Amino acid sequence: LSFCFPPQEVVSEESEEESNGVNLMEFSDEILLHILSYVPCTDLVLNVRRTCRKLATLCLDKSLTHTVLLQKDYKVNKDKVKQLMRDIGKEIYQLNMAGCYWLPSSTIDHVTRCKNLVKLNLSGCHVTSLRLSKMLSTLQHLRSLAIDVNPGFDASQLSSECKATLSRVLELKQTLYTPSYGVVPCCTSLEKLLLYFEILDRSREGFMLSGQLMVGESNVPHYQNLRIFYARLAPGYVNQEVVRLYLAVLSDRTPENLHAFLISAPGSFAETGATKNLLDSMARNVRLDALQLPKAWINGSGLLQHLKFNNPFYFSFSRCTLSGGHLIQRVINGGKDLKSLTSLNLSGCVHCLAPESLFRKAEDDIDSSILESLVVSCCNLRHLNLSAAHHHSSESIGNHLCQLLSRLKHLLSLALPVCSITDVSASVEKPPTAPNLVPQAFGRKVRIGIQTYPRNLADQANQKIESSVFWALMGSLRFLETLEIIGSSFSSAMPRNEPAIRNSLPPCVRAQSVGDSEVAAISQLTYLQSLTLAQLPNILTGSGLVNIGLQCQHLRTLSLANLGMMGKVVYMSALMDMLKHCKCLRDLRLEQPYFCAGAQFFQALSHCSSLQRLCIVSRSGTLQSDAVMSFMASCLEVIMCHMFMGESLTVCKNLQQSIVRSFQAERPALNVVIFPLLHEDLTEVIRDVPMRHLDEITLFKSRVAEEPPNLWW
Repeated sequence: LSFCFPPQEVVSEESEEESNGVNLMEFSDEILLHILSYVPCTDLVLNVRRTCRKLATLCLDKSLTHTVLLQKDYKVNKDKVKQLMRDIGKEIYQLNMAGCYWLPSSTIDHVTRCKNLVKLNLSGCHVTSLRLSKMLSTLQHLRSLAIDVNPGFDASQLSSECKATLSRVLELKQTLYTPSYGVVPCCTSLEKLLLYFEILDRSREGFMLSGQLMVGESNVPHYQNLRIFYARLAPGYVNQEVVRLYLAVLSDRTPENLHAFLISAPGSFAETGATKNLLDSMARNVRLDALQLPKAWINGSGLLQHLKFNNPFYFSFSRCTLSGGHLIQRVINGGKDLKSLTSLNLSGCVHCLAPESLFRKAEDDIDSSILESLVVSCCNLRHLNLSAAHHHSSESIGNHLCQLLSRLKHLLSLALPVCSITDVSASVEKPPTAPNLVPQAFGRKVRIGIQTYPRNLADQANQKIESSVFWALMGSLRFLETLEIIGSSFSSAMPRNEPAIRNSLPPCVRAQSVGDSEVAAISQLTYLQSLTLAQLPNILTGSGLVNIGLQCQHLRTLSLANLGMMGKVVYMSALMDMLKHCKCLRDLRLEQPYFCAGAQFFQALSHCSSLQRLCIVSRSGTLQSDAVMSFMASCLEVIMCHMFMGESLTVCKNLQQSIVRSFQAERPALNVVIFPLLHEDLTEVIRDVPMRHLDEITLFKSRVAEEPPNLWW
């Protein structure tokens, strides 16, 4: 960025007069500080401030050094961190190094220079018990801490000074990779506790792990001041065993000030006597503002009828059998005002828009009056997830799901099943076809060099979309930033901790007509930053993708999975045309059988100058090694390249080694995994992927309303 700021001393008056441009140094300090706030702190301190005297002063302004964010500064290395801490360590009050997996553990030693730290995030960093003890012993003002607890962690190695610091910590985020209480027993003043359980059931050697805590780890956590309890479990029985130990103390005495209780658990997580006592105690003694429970704890119980809520801002009933009748009566209080609710997750809640679930089939039409009550009561919703369910609208005029959702003018993120966006009349008709379009079956190949799709939005508009309910919905949600349209029966070919899925379920019948025209409607979202499209069966050419590339210039994250027919990638030409316009794209995930990652694809992808992470999952897919190497050489920002294809193990290993040898030195954060998708050792390879990449892009999942907003800074 330094080229934007010419040194004041060498700019003559004549050159200023002759110049027709604007000299940034003539701007006020307030404007310059606002501009500089978009520059990474490492660049400000180590580069920009050396350009002139004025910038030297501004770059050290408290507004720029108070909070230092390194969590996605992939170019930072140990030496830069050392110099940064030496120059402004005493001025830093909040330091976020989350996900800096590439930095050696010795880097943490330099954090001790930040004597005034109040907030510190080291999630994803390599920190031993001894290093943690040494560091925390010097941070007497610390009130918020995020760390990982890895195998080998020993709480007995924490010094008395370290424990004194922990006793003053009010907020703790702890990610566990081994059964342990971590530092929780030392944090006697906790008000917010976030726990992420990532413990595997088997060791690398294949031994079964136990959820029982090691000797010396049985200290009782202190929850008396707790206001927020959040636990997210990865699949596996060990994670369930360990979280029960954390909950045991809560069941004995529920904190009086508890106002958010959230447990996210995949699969079956059975209720026990202890958890039932905990929930009964919560129903008697607390009023909640946020709630999420495992489905087994809610299904078939009258819990929601007894829980009391204050001004709720987040609810998640993901994968519960909660009916719409219960949702309205027990949660929304019969349709009363619930303007405080900003985030609602009903993903996989198949009966949530029906009056009852006893005799209802999942594919039956929804009751629009329930959705209307929800929309009217929760008019300030900003995040709504209705994915992983069949939400079929009836033929009643004005009661389509899309028409009702268009009233939610404050929505920032939205997740819908594919079958919910189709017009009712179109869903019973045969999907549109044309002589010049690719049929939805195995047939003759389409020449990549020939465009077979409409080239502009006007052509698409003439193809019925302006009158569709989904077109109208997209037009009414102009400030939407995140959109997910996911097939109700879609499942990724790469689930976690299991072999790759070889077969996928067919799409819903109602979804058969959803294709190019609906994708084109998304291009109305001018401020769209993240887009996920999965299992859209009627994609014939992918023409709508081009419109999105042209119109959605803020797009940063794009995930496409199983579009069109499965025999070949019918949208490849349109995708390549789209990518040429995605100058802000940072993350790209593609999941499609028979995907050919060849020279033409990577040449188009090279236009994405901001791209940082690429993930391709393709059963029977192929790649061209020299094209991948050329792409990595031309796209200097790429630090993650994950490809799970149909190539042989030898081809994959050779390419992975070549990329690492060629680019690791200049890209310290580089993470490369190239591996056969159907190989039996895939799960072992996946466990070594940094959690940041695994959770944010490599594994497919719906992320809308996954957690309460602003859960952690």
